[in-house]
Amino acid sequence: MSLSRRGLLAAGGAVGALAATAAGSGGAATAAPAAGRGHGGGNGRGRVRTGFDRLAADGYALLKGQKVGVVTNPTGITSDVRHIVDVMHPDGRVDLTAVFGPEHGFRGTAQAGGSEGRYDDPATGLPVYDTYLKSGQPLADVFTASGVDTVVFDIQDAGARFYTYIWTLYDCMEAAALAGKRFVVLDRPNPVTGRAALGPVLDPAFATFVGRREIAQAHGMTVAELALLFDREFLERPVDLRIVKMSGWRRSDFFDTTGLPWVPPSPNMPTPETALVYAGTCLFEGTNLSEGRGTTRPFELLGAEGIDHRWAAAANALDLPGVAFREAYFAPTFSKFQGKTVGGVQVHVHDRAAFDPVRTGIGLLVTAKRTWSGFEWRSDNWIDKLTGNTRVRTMIDAGADTDEVVGAWAADLAAFRAVRKKYLQYH
Repeated sequence: MSLSRRGLLAAGGAVGALAATAAGSGGAATAAPAAGRGHGGGNGRGRVRTGFDRLAADGYALLKGQKVGVVTNPTGITSDVRHIVDVMHPDGRVDLTAVFGPEHGFRGTAQAGGSEGRYDDPATGLPVYDTYLKSGQPLADVFTASGVDTVVFDIQDAGARFYTYIWTLYDCMEAAALAGKRFVVLDRPNPVTGRAALGPVLDPAFATFVGRREIAQAHGMTVAELALLFDREFLERPVDLRIVKMSGWRRSDFFDTTGLPWVPPSPNMPTPETALVYAGTCLFEGTNLSEGRGTTRPFELLGAEGIDHRWAAAANALDLPGVAFREAYFAPTFSKFQGKTVGGVQVHVHDRAAFDPVRTGIGLLVTAKRTWSGFEWRSDNWIDKLTGNTRVRTMIDAGADTDEVVGAWAADLAAFRAVRKKYLQYH
């Protein structure tokens, strides 16, 4: 495969921080270490410098001569908490002409399952286009209509397959290829580390917007690494892809060690601690229990009417690594059981290095079903979309224990880990 087809920067085609280097075996352009401070970012507060910080430090050389559109949301910020769109818009070194908003919108005004539509941003006057639930040729047509030459992606991920921004990334890459646009991914940390991939791998028969392709439930990758994997393994038409790596990030880093500010990437992802449990406890979206939406601890509080202390006792009896469960009562202000007091558990992670969110989620499902007679799966079998197969639901219904369910995906996970390894960019 030729270098030009994979979007490598020509030697000497970018200067300073964006020297032309191959991204491991990935073949996309990456940023070499940058010196000094970036315009609007890299102010020395944090050990980790994001892809945007490094792009800006190089004077946006990678975007020179291009009409640029940015796929982003409120998480696309600098280390001094300014939005990258607000930083780039007045800067004469970059020709920013459009913004593309995902689920929840560019400025983050929409709740789950919503977006902001097409409008002109009041702060900058830039046209904002809606990408939510668009893919393929319709999304390619949006990119064409916007008049941009390069589409830039900068959104904070949460590390789970069913967190939809990575599928916005996938859809936008596919659409950029169809529209003949260059695609640049500005990397940000996986907030729950990039140490390992965990959980079941999606069966393509269950592909939806909460899982387009065959990756693990907790993928253990950054968005730039996922972009490389998507381009090489899944896209029918390769995109002209460039990535700008972070500096200072290690695979063992949790978000609070990076020195970067946290912005909730969606309304129900308020803290990095939410992201830590999300890859497992989000599975309760597929049940009739509350997953804690409408509380101050979504995905850490789980429960339903009629549940009592027996669930927490059964979950603690599993002796799952790094976690304990407290009997808890709460009244969600919206979503399931709105305004009603329900019983359940609060998930307390006491050793996050040992904690396995997916095993924990399975253990909680198993014990909830065994201790509460009212347990039901959602009638649309949403649990199959979240887990990417029918096995989790059918095995739990058949009485399988936690280890049996987890063991059922071992071979698929090993195969994914082998593929994943080829695209990892950090140690």
